[in-house]
Amino acid sequence: MELYTIHTGNFKLDGGAMFGVVPKSIWHKLNPADDNNMCSWAMRCLLVQDGKRLILIDNGMGNKQDAKFFGHYYLHGDDTLEKSLNKHGFTTDDITDVFLTHLHFDHCGGSIKWNKDKTGFEPAFKNATYWSNPAHWEWAVNPNPREKASFLKENILPIKESGQLKMLEGNGSKQLPFSVLYAFGHTDSMMLPRVMYKNRPVVFCADLLPARWHIPLPYVMAYDVRPLESLKEKEKLLNRFCEEDTVLVFEHDPLAECGLLEKTERGSIALKSVHSLKELFS
Repeated sequence: MELYTIHTGNFKLDGGAMFGVVPKSIWHKLNPADDNNMCSWAMRCLLVQDGKRLILIDNGMGNKQDAKFFGHYYLHGDDTLEKSLNKHGFTTDDITDVFLTHLHFDHCGGSIKWNKDKTGFEPAFKNATYWSNPAHWEWAVNPNPREKASFLKENILPIKESGQLKMLEGNGSKQLPFSVLYAFGHTDSMMLPRVMYKNRPVVFCADLLPARWHIPLPYVMAYDVRPLESLKEKEKLLNRFCEEDTVLVFEHDPLAECGLLEKTERGSIALKSVHSLKELFS
């Protein structure tokens, strides 16, 4: 097995929304905002190569939306999904599986692209099986008003129409070369892949811990549909991650790819150090 981080570009989101109840006087020192209160965030994905399978975990925002849509999110940086795959010697046609932690646009927008004459949509990974789970799929195709703007039909419905969609069963270990942890605070039935890599657990944190700054328990995004549930999930999983010396992969941290945890003298869980994936496993 080999793991690669895949960078699909950066975008901006409102700092207050990303840090929830934490005052700007505090979070502004962590990730400074621009004049519009917007902070820069990554859209980092994880590529798992296991034998003949090449599994892409999430795929960024994609490029099929109109200029007005992208104008809200200030895309920046030179990274793209294709460039990052090419850097490691792969193309989109090599991907055998696309694993979607959840179906918010910044995690699954790259799943679908325009067809050649822009009359309709088609899978961006023509040879891949796409993975979701029944509970989250139902949640996404019948969205509540709070999340409706994050679940875009053009990102989601064409996956099923293509015939390439499959649903995960249980923790997924019978279908994929890794297991899945479920979280319900950010959105319903979000999936966090837990990969055993070189005898060490690696967890792709998705939006449970978007960045290293979200490790302290009160740092819960305002986007979360059940913030108190997020807090409980964080407390439970952070203790487990610390005990198991888990490598955390941050999807949205603008600089830190991975983090390690430690228990403080007061008994709380804190960030110990940040690393690149390559640095930890070279």
